Amino acid sequence: MSDMNTIPVERHPLQPFLSPNARLLMLGSFPPPRKRWCMDFFYPNRTNQMWEIFGLVFLGDSQRLVDAPNKTFRLEEIKALLEEHGIAIYDTASSVRRLSGNASDKDLQIVDKTDIAALLAQIPRCHDIVCTGQKSFSVLTEEYGVPIPAMGTHNEFMLADRQMRLWRMPSSSRAYPMKLEEKTTYYRKMMKTIGVI
Repeated sequence: MSDMNTIPVERHPLQPFLSPNARLLMLGSFPPPRKRWCMDFFYPNRTNQMWEIFGLVFLGDSQRLVDAPNKTFRLEEIKALLEEHGIAIYDTASSVRRLSGNASDKDLQIVDKTDIAALLAQIPRCHDIVCTGQKSFSVLTEEYGVPIPAMGTHNEFMLADRQMRLWRMPSSSRAYPMKLEEKTTYYRKMMKTIGVI
């Protein structure tokens, strides 16, 4: 255990992105190491497919939110799109230890969990949470006893006296073994069911 204590605790480097009219809260696990960032926002790794999925779902083009010449994403367009469609984003861990120095969820030790109820208090219209990885699911299932749903579906649960639905979506990591188009199909169906598109 003493070896574990020599690994520094990393605090979350971003503030939650909470639009007051948000109807959907997206929860990842924790940002990758800073050296992998191409922008100061969520899903900042240029190889992550989240913003390509969003480009396809909302704009019909996987590259619309990508700034290829500068090897980054179009951050202001992403924020505007999230505001327009009522989507909030944060992570389930507010501080972690990286056991191997990489971005893999399996190598993250959660030190402090995010207060999800406090996030929801700021977005009163939100009744849907989507987790985008196994680590983020483990937090929700442990804290609130909600079973992990089958891929592309949801389970209902109560959180802070609010009826909620927890959705399971494929990871946007390029390492996740599913084609971009298939991932997009899951996200599009979920967004339509919630009513954000």
